[in-house]
Order: sequence, then structure tokens, then C-alpha cells
Amino acid sequence: MKRLLFLLLAVLSAACCTTPAEEPVHPAWSYNAVVYEMNVRQYTPAGTFEAAARELPRLQRLGVDIVWLMPVYPIGVLERKGTLGSYYAISDYCAVNPEFGTLADFDRFVAEAHRLGMRVILDWVANHTSPDARWITERPADWYVRDSLDRTIVQYDWTDIAKLNYANADMRQEMERSMRFWLDRGIDGFRCDMACEVPIDFWRTTLPALRRDYPQIYLLAEGEDPALHTEAFDATYSWELHHLMNAVARGEKGVSDLRAYLDKDAATTPREAFRLMFTSNHDENSWAGTEFERMGDAARVMALLTFTLPKGQPLVYTGQEIGYDHRFAFFEKDPVPAWVENDWSTFYRQLIRLRHEHPVLSAGERGAEARYPDDGVLPEGVFGFSRGEGADEVIVLANLSSAEQTLTLPFAGSRREYFTKRSCTGGTEATLPAWGWMVLLPQAE
Repeated sequence: MKRLLFLLLAVLSAACCTTPAEEPVHPAWSYNAVVYEMNVRQYTPAGTFEAAARELPRLQRLGVDIVWLMPVYPIGVLERKGTLGSYYAISDYCAVNPEFGTLADFDRFVAEAHRLGMRVILDWVANHTSPDARWITERPADWYVRDSLDRTIVQYDWTDIAKLNYANADMRQEMERSMRFWLDRGIDGFRCDMACEVPIDFWRTTLPALRRDYPQIYLLAEGEDPALHTEAFDATYSWELHHLMNAVARGEKGVSDLRAYLDKDAATTPREAFRLMFTSNHDENSWAGTEFERMGDAARVMALLTFTLPKGQPLVYTGQEIGYDHRFAFFEKDPVPAWVENDWSTFYRQLIRLRHEHPVLSAGERGAEARYPDDGVLPEGVFGFSRGEGADEVIVLANLSSAEQTLTLPFAGSRREYFTKRSCTGGTEATLPAWGWMVLLPQAE
């Protein structure tokens, strides 16, 4: 009977949700938001704000809530990589890259996104500038970290950058003023590049000051240190989860490893933390390969997990919504050839709708915690969990193996499978194909 009755309401730990009256820790609009990372250079053949704005209705139909623009600022020329350079080698924080258009074009893009009900956040690169940035010549030398020969320094193999010196209070103040320049233009927040490389006291001083004047902004850190959530960011990257999903897809890790990660993350990050989850982004796509190269046939089930795991805030990168299997050139023009909707578009639209229609899947403290089955209830390769209860319980069963799996449906009564609309009876057998899944919802009244 134990195998027949994986009762997610009885044998699993109770879900924990906040009450509607509880004061939100984050902007109320952000809890079930889906982030879309737009690579402006590659998004259209023209690679401009004007051309990208014409595609915004398509993102609205997809269900996107936040459009994250990769850096839109002028790129340095000195030590430039490739023909066009890296977006992250910025020469002027308060201007736009002429490759993309004018500041007026940018304003029109933001206005159109807002008209369609979407928010816009900018990629903010606070760790470094280009080696020929305005600040190099216009500001004191000690705004930059320098070596014994008074040369600015680089990190890693980023030879097209100069690292900023956060021991300089004037530089910090100018960085904050530069961020306010864009907030005054109506953007809705920032994704902060390499946030873990910037002293955390800068974030803990600057970001609360910005929130006082712009209380509805959303702030995402490229970093995984739980300390980034304290008086600083709404969301952080779940890099470890991403690499784990790659390893599961290769057959190197399994269900127990994923469960161990989730237990650790629940214990080490604040309850209210948003954790950005993704199967691709600009770094992974260009340098590690597309999700199809890294995950193969597991790409869809891993995407499903990014939309349903506890604390998660899902990210969709340029091209993923049409299953575009291509590594974008990072320093050259390499646009998506055409935006033609297909079964991947339908899949992502379904994932986003699932997210929006079920508040228990929200990120942070407003989402329901996951409840897991007792050992032995599911086959070894199947990962199962439930979030919520009653009329808004979502049960996810995911086959994280390359072999077909047969299981006993772990619930009582009858439920509806979200993707197929089929009615399923608890306690009966079902088969999950390799890398297959079921999302089970209460039957409609």
C-alpha cells in the first residue's frame, strides 16, 4: 500500500505559504515574474532598439514579465575583442551604444514595453569599465585598481577591461549617480554583472538608497553568495543548480544529488530569496554551448524544473523560445535568422502560463515549499515533489533518466495532467518516457 499511496497531503511535510496580508519583502509584481534575457545585438537582423521594440508584442504573447537587456552602453575601442567588442567593456555608463540607436530610441523601447505590461531591467557592470572609458581620463587615477607600474589591471582573460577601485568613495558615489540616471528614465531595476566581485558593503549601502526613491525596482545579482540577499538583492543566480542539471542530463548525477542540492539551498539561503534558474544564458550559450549541446534530450524537462522548483525565478534566453540551437558569436553580429513560432514556443508559453496561474509556484516566501516522497515510493530515476495544497496543489513527476520509467501515480483521487489535459487516477500505473514528465493539477470544478 505504501507504494500505491504516495499521499502528498499526508506523508509529506506540510507546505508553508505566507498569507495574503503579509507585507511582501520584494515588489509585489515580481513574485511570479518570468525573466527574458534579450541580446539586443543578435535579437534582430538590424540589432537596434527600434527593431527590438517591434518584437515586444511577441514576448507579451509568450507571457514575459521582465525584459533584461544585456548592456546597452558604448563599448570601448582599446583592446576591443572581435569586431564589435564585448557588451561588458563599457566606456560610458550614461550613454547608449550607437550600434543600437539613440537614447531617444531606448526611451521609446522602454515606453513600449511598459505599454505592453512588461518591465525593463538593465545589465549593470559595476566591477570594471573598458580601459579607455571616460573615467580613465576624466577622473583621478585612484578610481581604478593599478599595479606597481601604475597600469590598470584586468581579471581572468578579460584583457578589454580595467577594474574599478571600491576603496575610493567618490567613485562609489558616481557609480550610484550613474545608476540613478537610468532609473530616472523609467527602467525597473538592474541585473548586476559579477556582483560577487564588488564589495558587498557597496551593494548594502547603494541598493537600499535606490529602493527608498524607487520602491518598486527589482534587483538581480550575478552571484550565489547568500549574503547578497541581506539588505541588497531580490534574486541571485543558482549556478550550482545549473551545473548539476547539466551533469544529470549527462548521466553523471541523479535524483539524490538534485534533492541534496535543494535541501542545502533551502538551509543556506533566506526563505524570501529569489533564485534565478535557467537552462541557458548569454555566458552558457556562447562559451559552454546551447542547452541542446549540454543537455540533449533532457533540455525540456530541465526547463520545466526551472519553472517549478522552490524559490526559483525562471529565465528564458534569446532564442530559447523557438528552440534555436546555435551558439551566438559574442563579439560579432550573429542574429536570429527569423522569429518563427513552433512547438518550443508553445512549450514555453505553457510553462509561463503554469507559473502565472499557480501562485504556489511563486519565488521567495510567497511560494509554497516543496514536499518530497518517502524513499522507495518512486522509481530511482524519477524525481517527484508537490507544492501547495487543496485547490492549488501542483505535483511534478520528472523522469531524470534516459530510460523509460513505470510508476504508480502518487496521489489519491483524480487529477488533470497540465500539458495533455488527460484525467489521471491516483494509484494506477503510468509510464514516463526517457526525460518525460507529468504536471498534475486538481480537476477543474
